[in-house]
Amino acid sequence: MKQTNNIIPQGYRDSPLGIIPEEWDCVYIEDIAFIDKESLTAKTPVDYEFDYISLSDVDSEDFKIETTRQVFKTAPSRARRIVKKGDILLSTVRPNLQGFSIIKRDVKDLIASTGFAILTAKTCNNRYLFQYLFCSLISKQFYQLLVGSNYPAINSSDVRKLKIPLPPLPEQQKIAEILSVWDEAIEKQNQLIAQLETRKRGLMQQLLTGKKRLKGFGGKWEFVKAKEVFSEISESNDNNPHTVMTISARQGLISQKDKFDRIIAGESLSKYTLIQKDDFAYNKGNSNLYEMGCVYQLENISSALVPFVYICFRPTNKICSKFYKHWFANHGLDRQLKRVITSGARGDGLLNVNAKDFFSLLLPYPSTKEQTTIANILSDADNEISLTKQKLIVLKEQKKGLMQQLLTGKKRVKI
Repeated sequence: MKQTNNIIPQGYRDSPLGIIPEEWDCVYIEDIAFIDKESLTAKTPVDYEFDYISLSDVDSEDFKIETTRQVFKTAPSRARRIVKKGDILLSTVRPNLQGFSIIKRDVKDLIASTGFAILTAKTCNNRYLFQYLFCSLISKQFYQLLVGSNYPAINSSDVRKLKIPLPPLPEQQKIAEILSVWDEAIEKQNQLIAQLETRKRGLMQQLLTGKKRLKGFGGKWEFVKAKEVFSEISESNDNNPHTVMTISARQGLISQKDKFDRIIAGESLSKYTLIQKDDFAYNKGNSNLYEMGCVYQLENISSALVPFVYICFRPTNKICSKFYKHWFANHGLDRQLKRVITSGARGDGLLNVNAKDFFSLLLPYPSTKEQTTIANILSDADNEISLTKQKLIVLKEQKKGLMQQLLTGKKRVKI
């Protein structure tokens, strides 16, 4: 934060964290908060029941916490940190991912993993301290602690010595109140996204199965084999420029550079399959989201190279491809795939599904007009979700910019 020209504005002073207002202090977190104030001991009754927070239970996106019910005798050995209302959970494993949360409500028998440092404010506003954990000033300190480490973690001693610029208590409270307004807006936006996604899932369950018919359509749906409406793609890399992609169960077709920070194809790139816009690819790898593998469509670019182990196929003019995009995403093939998979995973981790069996699977085949109508409804739902997510990104960026101003003292608040 230090200015390169070393000019300190009137009313400000230099500090270990850079230029801050004159009346602000620069303190260690241990000066203003207890770290791991209370923990369970070996003398804890074996039948003591509690709600447990593991590292994976804190969502760094929306700060929500999931818990599991545990009994001390059989609980994980790391279940030790006692957590109370107002406490802040700071993940000491990969702290740069900002797995932090604050306990806003009254709680009873809540225990967190020793992978967290539990901060209990003593001479500061706890909400101000929580907001500061997301400031770039502390991100830099995390980075310096992790450089050269074989394991991306810090310890409670590191947390104690983290530096924080501390305004007078009334200013802390005001800053926390202002940033909380953005937090509330972000939370409402997250809730709206969840509602829209739930509504879309309901539409998919009704429309893609024929349980709910749209006005003007009737009669039973026909079923056809996949090979009747799709053609298998066998074209390999033609050595022209194409984006090298992989399939993420959650994100769909994504550039290998974006996912892995590099192209991981190696020498096998010459055997990669070349697909064109609107083509589909089936990734035979199972995941928590898609146990039977997943199918995604190439939508936003004209061509791509994908691993040759994927089953790739091109829609014919007999169908509306967007209808099947949604149908595949709705686990439409799962039951049939479960029957044709001969055994678990192969040595390379892929499910045993061959192209012949895959193209013999049955697909629903309503009229192309009904397919198109359903696809348009679901695509409209996707667009609404996308716009809502874009607004969420804007809110987060606005808050981030405001934090950089308020938590460094560059912008002062009126008390």
